[in-house]
Amino acid sequence: MTPSSDYKTEPDAFITIRPPETQLHPEPTPDTGAPPSFESSQFAVIYRRQRKTNSLKITRTPSRFIHLPHAFEFAGWGEVRRVVLSEEDVAVGQSSLESLKRRRVLGQFTASALAGNDVLGSVFYAFPAVVEQGGVFSPISLTIATFILFLWRPIMEELASALPINGAPYTYLLNASSKPLALMAATLLLLDFVSTSVVSAATASAQLGSEVDLPFPSWIIAAMILFLFVVVSLSGLRESARIALTVFSIHAITMCILIIIAANRWREMGNSQLRANWNEGLLKGGTSPRAIIRQIYNGFCLGMLGLTGFECVPSYVSRIKEGQYPNVLRNLHIPAMVLNGLLMLLVLALVPLDVILSEASVLSALGFRAAGPWLRILITVDAVIVLCGTVLTGIFSAGELLAQLAEDRVVPSLFLKTLPFTRAPYMSILTFAGLCALLFASAGGQLQVVSLMFSLVWLTVMSLFPLSLLLLKYNRHRLKREPRASLFVIVLALLIVCVGIAGNIAINPRTFGYFSAYFIGITFFFFLTQHKSSLLKCLYWTIDQYLSLQNWRWTNHWGASLVNAIARTRRQPVCILTKGDEINQLVRMVMYVRKNEETSNLKVVHFYDQEKGIPSELEANIKILDEAFPEISIDLVLVEGTFEPKAVAAVAHNLEIPTSLMFMTCPSSDFPHQIAEFGTRIISL
Repeated sequence: MTPSSDYKTEPDAFITIRPPETQLHPEPTPDTGAPPSFESSQFAVIYRRQRKTNSLKITRTPSRFIHLPHAFEFAGWGEVRRVVLSEEDVAVGQSSLESLKRRRVLGQFTASALAGNDVLGSVFYAFPAVVEQGGVFSPISLTIATFILFLWRPIMEELASALPINGAPYTYLLNASSKPLALMAATLLLLDFVSTSVVSAATASAQLGSEVDLPFPSWIIAAMILFLFVVVSLSGLRESARIALTVFSIHAITMCILIIIAANRWREMGNSQLRANWNEGLLKGGTSPRAIIRQIYNGFCLGMLGLTGFECVPSYVSRIKEGQYPNVLRNLHIPAMVLNGLLMLLVLALVPLDVILSEASVLSALGFRAAGPWLRILITVDAVIVLCGTVLTGIFSAGELLAQLAEDRVVPSLFLKTLPFTRAPYMSILTFAGLCALLFASAGGQLQVVSLMFSLVWLTVMSLFPLSLLLLKYNRHRLKREPRASLFVIVLALLIVCVGIAGNIAINPRTFGYFSAYFIGITFFFFLTQHKSSLLKCLYWTIDQYLSLQNWRWTNHWGASLVNAIARTRRQPVCILTKGDEINQLVRMVMYVRKNEETSNLKVVHFYDQEKGIPSELEANIKILDEAFPEISIDLVLVEGTFEPKAVAAVAHNLEIPTSLMFMTCPSSDFPHQIAEFGTRIISL
């Protein structure tokens, strides 16, 4: 597009330079069998203008800034260059690939233990809430809730097979959908980790309070537990799979002892207590079919709380050995099925219903009825150890999530900084501690309120897995994966989780208020950090609207500072890996970058070999795109070599771009490499 002859700009704006007179459609070159050269093609006008380094991208659209300079709106021309990877680049790429392979160190039992303490430890805070709503029908509710996971296991297996990347379901939605939807998933995950730590700390304090007469409220113990493990995290202590396996084994043995002794006591006592509880429960809850179904349904909605921790397994899937992920899900699911329903049945068979409803520790009461004080103390000690481990797991999981968000430039890079000696990510830990304190304080230190909100958060997180797979099947269906969940299973899982969410809201609508407030608040924070340059532009535009502000010296100083800040936020380059030269595909990828990333520097990387050469229209199409997007400088980087993980890592080192900011199209089912080996993001079909 050529400018009009009378086109003028403000003195402080860029000046466009009219290109030399030339034919828009030059005479065709003789037919030699080869494509026309770039200079002699119909793109000659663009080519000649872009060769002039002092000229600018020409646009007839006026700027929104009338009085103030708007140089930051024009990124300048991109360039075409060939990159030869050095020996250092190749060595870094090879080292990166080997490091990724060495991370797969977790077998099925150690991997099960990392999330197993959460899954099997959830009985301590789930049982009181379930009994309150489900009454004598609680074993039925818990059994139904645990059987529901048979729908999630094939869904989670297919997702992990297609995208064996840590950080799920945030990374699932980031690769299968848009970044805003992925950020909502990140918000839910962060709320899930915060709720896990708060509920675990509050439950541990309640367990201690049931055994020891405390001179102060139990919420102070919960706050002390949270503070203690924040200090432990800042000291640099990292979660060990072996320690987790030890704690998990102790907890499993303790639960087996409790089940065996309680079952033997039930045999000695008979069914008298069970019948008494049954009659009392029917008297309180009602005997009509509608009342019974209502109790089972409410118990089911809260019974899902007894499965918390199951969603944590995909967050470290890249560390699990090849082929062991389905075994890990099985190892967590089957014990949860046995433990939840059977333990609740034993509670109703040995403990009076009024004691169950009044006791802070239901399982401790079961231990006391089954064998006396020694078993009650053992259950209490086991509960405190397991729940404190869950608090630590929540802190570490949140730290990893915030680090991933910092690498994706969602939150400031400050979250990647660590303490000098302990190497602990202090900003992530302190932010997490602040969220825990805010959540616990807003709930008035009441465990019941936080537990109900936790159930709602967990159900919402679990809904992200079928949603992610549905989007993956539609948007990234070419990805290689095995096994494949049917569409019926995905839709059924979504319907069931919606029913569970509706039930939790109906039981206590106030919990939805807590959930909404925190969800909106965290999402809004992510929105602000994700759109920093847009917000700075809005502030700059506000100053531009008032001439009185522009005459103030401090305003001019701040105006220059705003321009520099806008330039800094858009300075980090991002990279697109392209296989061909189809302009429609290139446009989609550039539009994705424009909508989801704040950058003024886009590099399009193409790997080629001497035999096949470079696609004939690639350079021409890149020049057109560089012309079409004035706010982005688009460079074409040509790399001789094979498109493979170590080569991509080598290019990332050469260009100084992290692989998390390198994007590619969806590979086909016969692609020889795994997506996790690249560390890149899939942004198109």
